[in-house]
Amino acid sequence: MNQVKKLLNDSFVARWSALILIALMMFFAYMFVDMLSPLKELLETNLNWNSSTFGTYAASEYFLNVFCFFLIFAGVILDKMGIRFTGLLSASLMVIGACIKFYAMSGYFAGTALEAWLNSWWVSLPGSAKLSCLGFMIFGCGCEMAGTTVSKAIAKWFKGKEMAMAMGLEMSIARLGVFAAMWLSPIVSESFNNSVSAPVAFGAVLLMIGLIFYTVFVVMDSKFDKQLEAAGELTQESSEEEFKFSDLGKIFTSKMFWLVALLCVLYYSAIFPFQRYAPDFLNKTLDIESGAQLFSCFPILAMFLTPFLGAFIDRKGKAASMLMIGSLIMVACHLSFAFLLPLFPSRVLAIAIIVILGVSFSLVPAALWPSVPKIIDERILGSAYCVIFWIQNWGLLLVPIIIGKVLDATGGYTLPMVIFSSFGVIALIIGMLLKREDKKKGYGMELPNIK
Repeated sequence: MNQVKKLLNDSFVARWSALILIALMMFFAYMFVDMLSPLKELLETNLNWNSSTFGTYAASEYFLNVFCFFLIFAGVILDKMGIRFTGLLSASLMVIGACIKFYAMSGYFAGTALEAWLNSWWVSLPGSAKLSCLGFMIFGCGCEMAGTTVSKAIAKWFKGKEMAMAMGLEMSIARLGVFAAMWLSPIVSESFNNSVSAPVAFGAVLLMIGLIFYTVFVVMDSKFDKQLEAAGELTQESSEEEFKFSDLGKIFTSKMFWLVALLCVLYYSAIFPFQRYAPDFLNKTLDIESGAQLFSCFPILAMFLTPFLGAFIDRKGKAASMLMIGSLIMVACHLSFAFLLPLFPSRVLAIAIIVILGVSFSLVPAALWPSVPKIIDERILGSAYCVIFWIQNWGLLLVPIIIGKVLDATGGYTLPMVIFSSFGVIALIIGMLLKREDKKKGYGMELPNIK
């Protein structure tokens, strides 16, 4: 009779406070990812990088996740060890990677024996880029692991509640990091004599603060699990034996899972790599020097829309339809970048296209991530998210390299934009298949989360 009548996540303040803590960690992570995006020209001047080098650096974030299968292992770790251990591990890896990256771009590295040795092989890639790539690889392991951990944490704390809205708000806060990076990175750089290492150091400090925030969340989640045990509602977090490796086969044999994963990799391969090159594209297309600030408008509308779209999905459903609409909007925006903006080089037109692309970036993630718990068993939900991220990382690894080489070969952005558009077309087709399969098998993607 000693059951807990009210769980911690039943408290509105408690569950939303937990969300803010983990969302702020992802805000700092997203901010660090794009900290060098506005400084592409400065990297070419200060560190002798070119577009291919920048593309290799951008792709390196995903190298260990893809080729060393780190994300697959991360999913197993998440399902076996839980969100507390995995979250602290991922936050720590981000801090370590950020510190290595800062050292590679700082004066402490220049002129050292390590730089001379790194410059002695694969001479087309400067030593600073090689070490930066190593740091970004380690950071990428932590960042992608954190993304899946946060998704599972939200699914746990908001089960039967405002799950899609919570995931949408988390994504909105994280995307604010892109906006902050586009504005703050040039300002920090200019404040330190056009240094490329100063913004990296600033980002590393913020990641340390994010680690502290997640530690506070760990304390809250530990108390939540004790309540679950007392109430007899044991979850996977408090009962490791529920996870079985044999259950992983259910992921790879699910047609719905593969459709979601393919749509995910195609859509995000047309968004995140584009973010890295967008400031440079706008500078050259519009003949301006404020491309980063202009592109900072991209996440603003998405930031405000995504929670509302999540709330709509919670109450009305229509997730599969949103995936299709979002993909269609993305195709139109990239084609406009390729052909319309060069013909009518206007800041107003550029902002309009960027903002509309932000609408697409609201629709797809708001519908995609809350749909995964509907098609995958909760016991292996962490592994499912990680496998999706692993497949996504293949695109995020290869596309920046391809775009960098295309830019060096053509000198223009028309072909890269057409490539991004083609990804959106295929994603739209997959969205149609996903809606048909959901209707046929009754997974409930089009149905509301709150009954």
